[in-house]
Amino acid sequence: MYAVVLAGGGGTRLWPLSRPEAPKPFLPLLGERSLLQSTVDRIVGHPEFDLGSADVTVVTDRRYARLVHEQLPTCHVLIEPLGRNTAAAIALATAAIERPEDEVMLVLPADHSIRDGAAYRGVLGSAAADIASGAFGIEAPLVTLGVQVSRPATEYGYLLPSHEQGADVAGLRAFPLRAFEEKPVAERAARLVHEPGVAWNAGIFAWRRGSIRAALQRYTGLMTLIETVRASEVGLAAAYDQLRPVSIDHAVMEQAAHDGRVVMAAMDVGWDDLGSWTALLGAIGVPGTGRVVPAGEAAEAARGDLVVERVDGRLVLHDGPRAILGTSPNALLADARSGRSVVEALLERVRRWEDRA
Repeated sequence: MYAVVLAGGGGTRLWPLSRPEAPKPFLPLLGERSLLQSTVDRIVGHPEFDLGSADVTVVTDRRYARLVHEQLPTCHVLIEPLGRNTAAAIALATAAIERPEDEVMLVLPADHSIRDGAAYRGVLGSAAADIASGAFGIEAPLVTLGVQVSRPATEYGYLLPSHEQGADVAGLRAFPLRAFEEKPVAERAARLVHEPGVAWNAGIFAWRRGSIRAALQRYTGLMTLIETVRASEVGLAAAYDQLRPVSIDHAVMEQAAHDGRVVMAAMDVGWDDLGSWTALLGAIGVPGTGRVVPAGEAAEAARGDLVVERVDGRLVLHDGPRAILGTSPNALLADARSGRSVVEALLERVRRWEDRA
């Protein structure tokens, strides 16, 4: 078993904490370790989970290669010429990382939070060792891990299982997947909540190297393209320049689920993608909700609110009431003032990291 960690850009919903030159995975949001470091910490060096740092490859685009090397000096780094979403990153990893075709590849996002690391390792181990080798009559399926739905969210993809065919496999509740539906509109999300067994897509996958290679060849042109040019840095850069950014969900998983090649395993490990200020506030124990106020947009912070902005490039925290109208994005944290000291500690962690970077 080996792991591929996807560490791309983004994090725009956490501006101005996150920036294009230092996006969410590289920041110490929940402690002194970055989200990327915590992702690797959860899977490396544990007696019940036989992975070493040499079994981990971080895929990132060239802008962030230095950050990855600094934060994870003992892991492998696979550099993309530029970010082209998860389908290209996974295809490149499948082509470039030389492992046996029947060995299981874990694919993990670099920027998520997991509260129960031991349970998480148990899920990954079972998914990799047992389900990805075959289940429900599917030889070497593509395995995706699902998270229990709690609200009609439009920011997540949805996994729709064949609920009546569910079974316990290697200690996990698993289902053949009948549909893989990416980020629905609000009306559709409200209906999906009531589907039996429905789960959010966590973007965590387990599959044999040969299985994902075959799926990429079947549903996309990425595998042939990347295998053809990966030996040449110039050729790979030219190929990436022509690629249309597309997620692995759209490129492979939706059609593979339709064709009966995907198995979903349920995961209850305290997962959060920290995809918004509201989610981050909840993760650090601060009440309230948060949103990014784009540059040039006017807003008003009330007395119980907090405002995060950058002044001369440095993070600053303000109390409401105050008007907001900036030349760069600000964060408005509504009803969060009772947690001001915790938010200030978060900003100070990021300031210290930026001073060292």
